[in-house]
Amino acid sequence: MTVQAEATLEELRKLKTHPTAEELHNILRKRLPKVSLGTVYRNLKMMVREGEALRLVQPDGEARFDGCVDVHYHIRCRSCGRLDDVEMKPLTRIEPRLQEQSGWLVEGHSLEFEGICPRCLSMGGVC
Repeated sequence: MTVQAEATLEELRKLKTHPTAEELHNILRKRLPKVSLGTVYRNLKMMVREGEALRLVQPDGEARFDGCVDVHYHIRCRSCGRLDDVEMKPLTRIEPRLQEQSGWLVEGHSLEFEGICPRCLSMGGVC
């Protein structure tokens, strides 16, 4: 793994904000001033392909990235787009049940809740 790729993964794993490639690029430039946005995109694509990061596509098409690849869930604010991790145990029994009922080979699942975040709620539902 290159120095840029290692730094990208390290910074991504530190963040809990599920950054876009552009946001991650801005953070990385403090460490590696010459790193290009293209390099960040290529590294993120490689990390997703190798299972070291998750790519989370939002309803508006924007891609956000997550350095935590353990099974976990998210909650997205419909007002501002904030995306947080949800602290709950994974639904481990759902996959075998679905596989048995449907005949599909179930390889995994994702779950995203949506609502209004506390900040937006405090501002009347819009922030």
